[in-house]
Amino acid sequence: MQYEELIGNVQARARLSGREAAERVTGAVLRTLAERLPDGLTGHLFAQLPSAPAASVTDGAGEAGVPAHEPERSGHGERFDLTAFAGRVAWRAGVSEDVALEQTAAVFEVLDAAVAPELMEKLEAALPADIGKLLPMARAREDGR
Repeated sequence: MQYEELIGNVQARARLSGREAAERVTGAVLRTLAERLPDGLTGHLFAQLPSAPAASVTDGAGEAGVPAHEPERSGHGERFDLTAFAGRVAWRAGVSEDVALEQTAAVFEVLDAAVAPELMEKLEAALPADIGKLLPMARAREDGR
């Protein structure tokens, strides 16, 4: 998937009014996800994405609303729950936590279409259940009850 398509899909799925908002929320979700996941899994994820979103996360300076002085991670994902995840995405994207959760689910849907299914399974396994429930496969299982 190319960058334009990825951002356009996020914009459509999240029902955002403009491209800038889609770029902002995509960057916010990817940065927060990168903080939560082990580095190896983050690297695999970013290797399957267009370079622009991954670069905005890894350089620490290209994303709106994210200070360049954020601390480096130790190589292991930080341990935080859905509330903290939503708060970080909300702060970075400039939206409420409820909106951040809806937009995160939309970004996860686009990621599901953009990366290998095995990678999404690894992503689900690496996330705590409360964050993982935003992934398309978890929501599909929940709807199928």
